[in-house]
Amino acid sequence: MGAIVLVQVDIHDYELYEEYKKLTPATVAAFGGKFLVRGAEVLVLEGEWNHDRLVMLEFPDKDSAMKWYYSKDYEKARMIRSKAAKAKFFILEF
Repeated sequence: MGAIVLVQVDIHDYELYEEYKKLTPATVAAFGGKFLVRGAEVLVLEGEWNHDRLVMLEFPDKDSAMKWYYSKDYEKARMIRSKAAKAKFFILEF
């Protein structure tokens, strides 16, 4: 089963967040993942959207997504992101 990682992001340091954005793609690719959505405009049909950014990643399976998130490769980027923004990560299998 494939896996989608959904991320809601609220950025408070845009300059530092740019550094995170530069580091992340190679880490995602290293675990067989790819970006499906990376910061596209969110059009709300019902409810509210109160976040700066939405990201959607696809991985071959949940295990690959988990290995990516907890990897040494992604750790540096994750530390930068935690200083630049607040984020919520979700994994969905399909």
